[in-house]
Amino acid sequence: MSPSTSTQATRESSRVALVTCGLFPSLWDDDHPLRDALLAKGVAVDAVRWDDPAADWASYQAVVLRSPWDYVPRRAEFVAWAHSVPGLLNPAAVVEWNTDKRYLHELAEAGAPVTPTTYVSPGETWQPPSGGEWVVKPTISAGSQDTGRYALPSQLELAEAHVARLTSLGRTAMIQPYLSAVDTAGETALLYFADPSSGTLTFSHAARKGPMLTGPDEGKIDPGSEDITARSASPAELETAERVLAAIPERFRDLLYARVDVIPGPDGVPLLVELELTEPSLFLRTSPAAALRLAEAIRTRL
Repeated sequence: MSPSTSTQATRESSRVALVTCGLFPSLWDDDHPLRDALLAKGVAVDAVRWDDPAADWASYQAVVLRSPWDYVPRRAEFVAWAHSVPGLLNPAAVVEWNTDKRYLHELAEAGAPVTPTTYVSPGETWQPPSGGEWVVKPTISAGSQDTGRYALPSQLELAEAHVARLTSLGRTAMIQPYLSAVDTAGETALLYFADPSSGTLTFSHAARKGPMLTGPDEGKIDPGSEDITARSASPAELETAERVLAAIPERFRDLLYARVDVIPGPDGVPLLVELELTEPSLFLRTSPAAALRLAEAIRTRL
């Protein structure tokens, strides 16, 4: 068998699992372009629930986290599962670090421009600011679950009750100023994929996310309710994203993808809201070539 024939046979026999959950057994819609791009490259693709007891993870050459969005109440189980899976992308150590938003403190200490954040752990008390608009949410969440926006002092009791509710359940609350620019400029998601030749994260595309928080926490915000459109990233947004990526601890640098979410701060400088390394929507439909770029990055890992 010639080298070229051998390579083609390897590609055609390669199998990739795109990890989802019971809510989306056939994958979240945004991941269909990735599935199709992998199939076009001769890679077999299965959509597999992360908690499927029948899944044979070792049979896959790569296991790519996509939409396992029901993990939040079972994070410890999810992290343990991640450590048990060979070939997981992004790796299990990244999953453990990135699924608790206290990672923002580590990034801030490393010099990344992070939205100012206060953390309130169980047993601690919160000293509310005297005024302004603030966002309260748990450090472990997905899809804006258990997240609310409060105007102080008029909604002080509601904000305090939200923090108390989270901490009484053993969760850590985080409080951030509401960045009002999201109401006009929106939030920018900057997507980075591993370069097939070097493996380093390279900018792929950007998307605009419209505002979602209109008031106090009223329960789960359903996936797909965001207003997503294509966007050209500004030089300032790209600079902030590069500073964030540079602040990622060295032990977590072997990444397939990253999503950097930024909003202009009071002075107009983009601030990091979240760094998504575990299960972010990648907004592949906003950029026609994005799915092909990610599929090629995955194929080089096989």
